[in-house]
Amino acid sequence: MSPPILECRDIEKFFSGIPVLSGVSLQLELGTVTALAGENGAGKSTLMKIASGQYHADAGSIHVRGEQLPDGDIRAAQRSGVAIVPQELAAIEHMTVYENLFVGREIKTKLGLLDRRAMAREAAEMLSVFGVDIDPGQRMGTLPVGMQQIVEIVKNSSRGARVLLLDEPSSAIADREIEGLYRVVRRLRDQGVAMVFTTHKMGEIRSLADRIVVLRDGRMIMDSPIRETTDDDIVTAMIGRELDDLFPPMQPTGEETVLQVDDLHVEGAPEPVSLSVQRGEILGLAGLVGAGRTELIEAIFGVRPTESGTIRVAGKRVRRGRPTESIASGMALVPEDRKASGAILSMNVLDNGTLPRVGQFNVAGWLRQRARRRDVERAMESVHLRSRGLSQDVGTLSGGNQQKVVLARWLTGHVDVLLLDEPTRGVDIGARSEIYRIISTLAAEGMAVIMASSDMVEVLGMSHRALVMREGGIAGELDRTQLDRDDVQDVIFRLASGLDGPDGDDGSTPVTAVQEETL
Repeated sequence: MSPPILECRDIEKFFSGIPVLSGVSLQLELGTVTALAGENGAGKSTLMKIASGQYHADAGSIHVRGEQLPDGDIRAAQRSGVAIVPQELAAIEHMTVYENLFVGREIKTKLGLLDRRAMAREAAEMLSVFGVDIDPGQRMGTLPVGMQQIVEIVKNSSRGARVLLLDEPSSAIADREIEGLYRVVRRLRDQGVAMVFTTHKMGEIRSLADRIVVLRDGRMIMDSPIRETTDDDIVTAMIGRELDDLFPPMQPTGEETVLQVDDLHVEGAPEPVSLSVQRGEILGLAGLVGAGRTELIEAIFGVRPTESGTIRVAGKRVRRGRPTESIASGMALVPEDRKASGAILSMNVLDNGTLPRVGQFNVAGWLRQRARRRDVERAMESVHLRSRGLSQDVGTLSGGNQQKVVLARWLTGHVDVLLLDEPTRGVDIGARSEIYRIISTLAAEGMAVIMASSDMVEVLGMSHRALVMREGGIAGELDRTQLDRDDVQDVIFRLASGLDGPDGDDGSTPVTAVQEETL
């Protein structure tokens, strides 16, 4: 048998005397996609940086086609066909797409001048091979992150890379761009490239991977063909406990209606929405991409324009479009994109924790430092934040701990209604379990929670009741008994996609009938 294209043998790595990788071995075959999973801190990125020559290994070796690579030599790795596409892209944003593709290997005329026309033409051909419709003359900085990611992958593959290491390639890109990324990955696999990608997403593992490798605490826990592995097996390998333990026990709800929304017409939506949430209840919002979940949550909080409707918290009317009034009434919003709209990553935990309620710590223009430190520290302790202290910059925390900061900062004051938009996006399984327990505890203490999520398992595992949204409206409602049915995912999909048809003339059974028959 021919040797594997890349082999990591007994890799060990220490940072400040702390083991990050302990005797990890990995083999990659051409024409395969390997998912590298594990919680934050498991050693995934460190292993890929050692394999690509960015880091030195303290023990062990890297081999390409049976030949050992010099330790920590990124140029030697590149010459051997090993390339890494990091989570934080290295694209040169002020340059064009074709300039990025040819940087360091520019095409020149006989006079030694840059042949821009030839580079643009070849760049178009390179991109077309992957079915990517990008103007080679467009500035990289104007492209969505997902497209920039694809350009980086195409650049490395065009330089002869036979091993591509992708570090969380879909973590920072919009849902609408993900399928384009998947298409490029599959095309490269068909061309015989060996790929590794780190991910937290079970759906992504199932969609792309031929093989799953799991690290936990720097050790290899699983290395198995994906077809021989269940989701439960993967989660148990990652966190050391069963999938059934991921969600906390469901707590009973109260009888008091805390949030009442009547005929709220979000600007641009075709119809108004009405809903209510009781004290202690977690109301899930399900639906396909673009269904209007985020828009509804933002409209309730007041950061998205509305045309009409009423909102009441604990019986008191809250004026639409007034976030400050929403906060004063006891509403809190944890947005979908914590990096863009949630935390300020360059600020520390204390300052981030003060942001939503800075007024309560302000006296005549002076911050009450002792009070704000006490209240923020108490809030962060309540969510079991793992940090070096309140002075640590939020950008240096793991994704799960960043999300805890965005959630906990509201807990320095009273909250009656908690609005959560994709609360565990980009968060590993272990931290996700902690966040679920925090949400469940807050609900049990009396908050009314609305949780919008594109993760079906999350909706089913956390919701007392779920609304399925379609095109800005509510297509259906399922109670806890219905959410426990075996066929609930099929029913939700039919509701979300409108497969019933207004008159049932598409040949399918109307969803209303499906509900009556199966729920």
